[in-house]
Amino acid sequence: MQAIQIREFGGPEALERVDLPESVAEPGETLVEVVRVGVNFADTHATHDRYLARQELPLVPGLEFTGVTADGRRVAGLVPNGAYAQSIAVDEDRLVPIPDGVDDDTAAALLVQGLTADAILRISANLRQGESVVVNAAAGGTGSLCLQLARQMGAGRVIGLASSDEKRELVERLGADVALDSRADDLTGSVIEANDGRPVDVVLEMAGGKAFDQLLDAVAPFGRLVTFGIASGEPNTVRTQDLMRTSRTVSGFWINHLFEHPEMVREGLERVMSAASSGELETVIGGVRPLSEARQVHEEMASRRTVGKMLLDPKAS
Repeated sequence: MQAIQIREFGGPEALERVDLPESVAEPGETLVEVVRVGVNFADTHATHDRYLARQELPLVPGLEFTGVTADGRRVAGLVPNGAYAQSIAVDEDRLVPIPDGVDDDTAAALLVQGLTADAILRISANLRQGESVVVNAAAGGTGSLCLQLARQMGAGRVIGLASSDEKRELVERLGADVALDSRADDLTGSVIEANDGRPVDVVLEMAGGKAFDQLLDAVAPFGRLVTFGIASGEPNTVRTQDLMRTSRTVSGFWINHLFEHPEMVREGLERVMSAASSGELETVIGGVRPLSEARQVHEEMASRRTVGKMLLDPKAS
């Protein structure tokens, strides 16, 4: 079967298209013919072995997929790695059925990013009715879902950050009250001004570096900043005396910890799948590319040239 493999850690150039033996299901596993693979920022970090979970070589990356089982079931799955392939053998309890009203592209876009958006708003941010919300990278796969879910959960003013005019137009179409330039020199001031001169209640942040520091400065007393990524590759330090002085909360989110609570995973997936099936939640698909173009997709994501969720098609030539 065709797959993408990493034999040495590095950038996108480390991704190689290879022929591997066909996947074989062991007892308790199910063989799935992969239809779509979701691409995540975590995948780009895994190629460098810079992600939170350490990687071992050789590595077939990929955390999420949709596909068809031998008995014809349409399923979606979350795995530690191995999804960048034409087939995968996976524990049956890692698979969830795809509702009839949800296509394969939408289902693939809702696994990691839909679960993340739902969990950070409900659990980490504990969003309450009427609170103001800032979403960084709001035109991306996770950010675009956060915007919509925040609005559905009763948020007050919703502010989306994005790096281009095209992305900001999308952010406004998805329901943001204001779309700001994420690369503004004074991001703190821009956010406070957009919130009618007041600090904000909730910030969802995945860039790290300067953006993290500036957005934390825009958080109101008793407000919360949730960090769920470090796209810039620049980690941050938060000083305890600053937290005490401002009464702000900083929390982190890693989806692996959610997997330790299967009932929360199931409930989260049911919520986002149901919302997508009813038309209440729109997934923004940035493109569906052949598996062989995984390297190019990683390059485009690293340089912030993508919009929405990027998917790979293992069947395409």
